[in-house]
Amino acid sequence: MRLPEFFLFNQSTRRVYREMINPVLNWLVRMKVSPNAVTTAGCIFSAAAGLIFSTGNFFLGGLTVALAGTCDILDGQLSRQTGTSSRFGAFYDSCLDRFSEAFIFMGLAWYFAGGPALFWSPNAGHPDGYSPLAVMFIIFAITGSFLTSYVRARAEAAGVACTVGRMQRTERFVLLLVASALGSVPVAGILLMKISLAVFALLTNITAIHRFIYVGRILLQEKSLEAGRDNRK
Repeated sequence: MRLPEFFLFNQSTRRVYREMINPVLNWLVRMKVSPNAVTTAGCIFSAAAGLIFSTGNFFLGGLTVALAGTCDILDGQLSRQTGTSSRFGAFYDSCLDRFSEAFIFMGLAWYFAGGPALFWSPNAGHPDGYSPLAVMFIIFAITGSFLTSYVRARAEAAGVACTVGRMQRTERFVLLLVASALGSVPVAGILLMKISLAVFALLTNITAIHRFIYVGRILLQEKSLEAGRDNRK
């Protein structure tokens, strides 16, 4: 099972974006900013995005998600370029990544659950904002997102490298940006955001299932080989 490589997610697009943010990376190196500080900044931007999404301001929320996603790319590049990669850094990054995703989806869930705005926004209290169906999409989306990362972590703990599937973290950020842009469209924005959340939920769960099947096959093959060796003894 292999999802097509969309133009927004392909290697050429990633390479172009990395070249665009290279000046920022070089500045961080000169200023001796630690990768963990960049990771922390990304989590803070994600929390801010969640607060903004809770008001229904999808455009500004999307811009803030873009900042969080940029930090997510920069922290890894910074650690490699400065030779400061560490097991703690990888652990810290992974934990804050989960918090970051949770903050963003909590904000969206708050808005579509009809919660009052935490601060003023011209979009607050929009009558189309209340949608139990959208909340279900969000729950399904965050489940797929977390499972995608969890299956990889469990696979690596079992000694299996698992990077298959299209909806990895970078792709999830990009799809959130697309959803935010569509959600900002006048009149049809709320509907387009709901559709985007449904697509996000579907693709993340497909990726999680893809990884589950991929790792399961490898582990079962290893078990079969071990049983065969034991029988020959």
